[in-house]
Amino acid sequence: MDEKMTDRIVDVPGNPRPDGARIVWFEGVGGRKLRACLAPATADTPRGTCIVCPGRTEFIEKYFEVARELQDRGFAVLIIDWPGQGLSQRLLDDPQKGHIDRFETFMGALRNGLDAFEELPKPYVSLAHSMGGAIALAAIGQGLVKVEAAAFCAPMWGLPLGRVQRYFIWAMRVMGRSDDFAQKPGPAERFEDNVVTYDEPHWQMNKDLTDAAPELSLGPVTWGWLGASLDIFGRMNKPETLRAIDIPVFVASAADEKLVDNRSHAHVASHLPNCEHVTVEGAMHEILMEKPDKRAEYWAGFDRMLERAGI
Repeated sequence: MDEKMTDRIVDVPGNPRPDGARIVWFEGVGGRKLRACLAPATADTPRGTCIVCPGRTEFIEKYFEVARELQDRGFAVLIIDWPGQGLSQRLLDDPQKGHIDRFETFMGALRNGLDAFEELPKPYVSLAHSMGGAIALAAIGQGLVKVEAAAFCAPMWGLPLGRVQRYFIWAMRVMGRSDDFAQKPGPAERFEDNVVTYDEPHWQMNKDLTDAAPELSLGPVTWGWLGASLDIFGRMNKPETLRAIDIPVFVASAADEKLVDNRSHAHVASHLPNCEHVTVEGAMHEILMEKPDKRAEYWAGFDRMLERAGI
């Protein structure tokens, strides 16, 4: 790891750091160097710590606004760059490949991060988006992490794939093609073509960050990533596993979702003992990066969850 990278935060205008934010490094599965951001609570008496679990392709700086809003609610914040994303160590020689061998590598990163930063105030709550939602739910369901409440934003608990597509993913893995792109990288995205947000300022902010530091960017997924995703869905979505998660949970689906399977949200929510599930109308996948009224809907549900948890 380049010594110049040890405390690096990518700054762009209009995206101020959370108060007191600092970069820390820890070891993931296999000794991989992983980047995390710690932002202390700004309240005199911390309300606890919120563990932010970003989605695929995402990175710490994209969640600065979320972290500031959590600090306003009295929380300290921990955000992790997953293995193979952000400025954490990449998994393949081609850093643009969105790859993972198995989701236990992500889950181990989450567990190791919490172990490395034991000074974080309790109780813990989690806020997970998209792929981070699969990581968080699986880790909670398997008892790898203990939180007192869990909020999910358009979680990746299923993908809109047919039987033929699933068979093809299996075949490519069997043939040793796990490290290959499942889809070749295309041209640079335009706002008009994006499928994650209707809010151009948020879309532009993310582009500004990756323009300022291209090494933050990540390309399409590999066959291995797709296969690992299907594997974790099969393990974590079992009714008996979900019924054992008895903490307050909040799930927000995007009405105009184009990336994850919203039917999986209804399935999971129906088996969680203490869950509120809402659909945010007029929002695409990144609800937390949407227009202000859509984001407000999410935060209102988050606050209701905290009330149910007595936090």
